Amino acid sequence: MRKVIVNSTPLIVLFGIGYLDILQKLYQEIIIPSAVYQEVTAVDDHTCIQAMTENTWIHVESIQDDTEKKMYKAKLHAGEVEVMILAQEQKADLVIIDDDAAKKTAKYLGLTVTGTLGVLLKAKHQGIIESVRPLMTQMKRNGFYINSQLESMVLEQAGENTPHKEHP
Repeated sequence: MRKVIVNSTPLIVLFGIGYLDILQKLYQEIIIPSAVYQEVTAVDDHTCIQAMTENTWIHVESIQDDTEKKMYKAKLHAGEVEVMILAQEQKADLVIIDDDAAKKTAKYLGLTVTGTLGVLLKAKHQGIIESVRPLMTQMKRNGFYINSQLESMVLEQAGENTPHKEHP
């Protein structure tokens, strides 16, 4: 089974649109570091806390070497730092993270990286979801920023690049 380490933003975004289960359908189980669990459950949102604790396919693990954290602190959040360290410690097959600086750092470290939109594309290609467009629209309504160039590229890769008028 592939080792997949996930940061907080993909969890929050997918949970927010009701599609957290895409991660289970694609990867069977995922690993999140302790700092990510704390970030995701910090808000007093009982449904989010319930989702994190009831899903037995989400494993919370602690990093082994705390001293590594100092090297990353400058431009990354605690969850992102622990994602990188845990991915290296566990020789992860994939890291799911959305922040650009964190993605660049992960790639520099030799990690295989995707983001929430990459997860949606994979889910579409595997027939788990029918369409990426409505999910992206929901994500944007919930405050997830997607620039127009990236949106066009994702829709093209999903085979949904025909113009679409959004309804308010």
